[in-house]
Amino acid sequence: MKRLLLSLFLIALLIISTQAQTTEASDTATTSYELPQVDVIGRKQGMLDRVPGSANIITPANLRRLAPISGNEILRTITGLHAVDEEGVGLRLNLGVRGLNPDRSRNLLMLEDGVPIALAPYGEPEMYYTPSIDRMARLEVLKGSGSILFGPQTIGGVINYITADPPAEPSGSLNAHIGNDGFFTTLLKYGTTSGNVGAQVNLLRRQADNLVTTRFRISDLSTKLKFILGEQSVLGVKLSAYDENSNSTYVGLTQTMYDNGDYFTNVAPDDELNIRRYSANATYDYVFAQGVSLRTTVFGYTTTRNWRRQEFGRASTTTNRTGVVHGDTTVPGGALYMRNQTGNRNRQFEVAGIEPRFSMTHQLAGVRNELDLGFRFLYERAFEQLILGTTFNSSSGNMRDDEIRTGYARSAFVQNRTYITDRLVVSPGIRLESFSYNRNIMRGQFNGVVRDTNLVAGSNLLQLIPGLGISYQLSEGSSVFAGVHRGFAPPRVKDAITSAGEALNLDAELSWNYELGMRLSPVDGIAVEVTGFFLDFSNQIIPVSQSSGGTGTGLVNGGRSRHIGAEAGFTIDLGQMLESEYSVILNTNATYVRATFSADRFLTQSGNRINVKGNSLPYAPKWFVSSSVALLAPFGGSVQATANYIDKQFSDEFNTVQATTNGLTGLIPAHVVFDLSARYGIEPLNAACSLSIKNLFDKRYIASRRPEGIKVGLPRFVTAGIEIGL
Repeated sequence: MKRLLLSLFLIALLIISTQAQTTEASDTATTSYELPQVDVIGRKQGMLDRVPGSANIITPANLRRLAPISGNEILRTITGLHAVDEEGVGLRLNLGVRGLNPDRSRNLLMLEDGVPIALAPYGEPEMYYTPSIDRMARLEVLKGSGSILFGPQTIGGVINYITADPPAEPSGSLNAHIGNDGFFTTLLKYGTTSGNVGAQVNLLRRQADNLVTTRFRISDLSTKLKFILGEQSVLGVKLSAYDENSNSTYVGLTQTMYDNGDYFTNVAPDDELNIRRYSANATYDYVFAQGVSLRTTVFGYTTTRNWRRQEFGRASTTTNRTGVVHGDTTVPGGALYMRNQTGNRNRQFEVAGIEPRFSMTHQLAGVRNELDLGFRFLYERAFEQLILGTTFNSSSGNMRDDEIRTGYARSAFVQNRTYITDRLVVSPGIRLESFSYNRNIMRGQFNGVVRDTNLVAGSNLLQLIPGLGISYQLSEGSSVFAGVHRGFAPPRVKDAITSAGEALNLDAELSWNYELGMRLSPVDGIAVEVTGFFLDFSNQIIPVSQSSGGTGTGLVNGGRSRHIGAEAGFTIDLGQMLESEYSVILNTNATYVRATFSADRFLTQSGNRINVKGNSLPYAPKWFVSSSVALLAPFGGSVQATANYIDKQFSDEFNTVQATTNGLTGLIPAHVVFDLSARYGIEPLNAACSLSIKNLFDKRYIASRRPEGIKVGLPRFVTAGIEIGL
């Protein structure tokens, strides 16, 4: 890993030195002072009008008004996004898009400042590390055909978390919040620019003693550096370190526990999850001439994810018990029998890559064009061990599984925006993905016997991903758009090659994604976006990982499915319309989606083969709606009330309505949750104080039935905070 990182940095330096020796560009070259990083939409005003698909930008003002304790609260304000809570504060992001499975956000490309952040972007794209919303400056969300410029996940879209750049003048702040259940978070920020060098440092600490049932301690340090090397070149560097310790657990409540009101029982208090992540990336911009530039990014990160989980059984015949029992023992499946044994699932991931992106504005047959092209090489490796502990809280013991999974990905992409007229833009593009992977099993359990072995199997995947987008600008801030692109996601390496070393030759997850919509701003203060969409999967992979409630083995080619629906959002800013210092902002976004299995697919239930064709996909509610009203005053005061509605949803492919006693399957009822937040600015002190109440009416609801039982939504939760400018 160290040699590979060194090689990538040397390649980047070679590119930089080669560019530095290039003959000076013409006088039309421009000086760039922005910190170079890969943007999904862009920072200039009016960039949304250029996007030929559904897209959103969450601004700093949005973040301040909502006062979120979790990124889920922000993501729910975006049409098409279904965020499922796991522990209430967003430690693990489970995000579905337009009916796609939300488990660990596998169907989205997740970026931070333009760099992938999943455990392994190709072979294991789970979101066990989720960027803290506290330190974000803004968010970009892209769901249309423009996503083929980014990969490998092009099905659900792209989410880019963006942190603050170094400021031009010295500035900083201290932001602290406290809440019930021992919740405390503090963020110290400071940045400055001196001459041609700028720096921004963020230090975040988050913790809670018993939030719902979760205890956690998080330390998060990140630094951004900007070096203006000349009139034509800028270098940006980012370093970060993340450390988390929590008692996160897979096991949830049985249905009998939930029905009896045991909502917040800490079933496995000795479970312990440790995540440690180190990352570094550098991006170099070189401007050859006006409209001609090269952006080269080199990145690498390593993530350690060690998870100690106490074993348990659901039958009274469970052996090696500790004597601790939760639930109703008189009902089959209604109780959890805790075992005097642990499973320590220890994993370490290495990821490194390099990606040059070339951009050029050019004339072709007298027509203006904007060309974007590039390539990327990415290496990833996962080390996994399963160690069986001999007591209920042991972190060491007997190794049962030991393996290494390695992948090498090459991709190339090109998109050309052609301005047929000043208003009409056509954007064809294409992406090529090549992924080679293997699984090396050195120890495992075979026919009930644990033994050392040396099983090696691998496979290759090659996929062409085309896309086409069209946008027509009606007026400033108003446009119509249409797009089609190929959705693609490679199979997880662990699913594609069995524990016996057999390559299943699983197909990639493929779809055709269609969009038709419009963005309207008829007058200042009114913004509307309406989009119709259709996702047609030739093969949707059905997750079998434990996090999705599966066994972790088995065939996962799920067959055809279709997602058809519409999403609409509008914002009315009365203050902007009336040119008043006081304002009322009304915002609503709503999504309707019908996600179903669209071809014959036979599954076995209670010994019977059942065709699930026409059934709804699990965790795909038909409706989800978010609405808010905010009152703003010129002295920095604001009050915002928010309501989030999630329609009923099924938890399995059979669309089972009656809940099972173990809580694993059954209908998840619809629910609506209200939040309230307030903020008051204290200008003489350069400070502001805030108050936030989540789940204002203390609603009890089922957020999820997986991985291993019912997860209850966050109860009423109150936080108070203060922000002081330094």
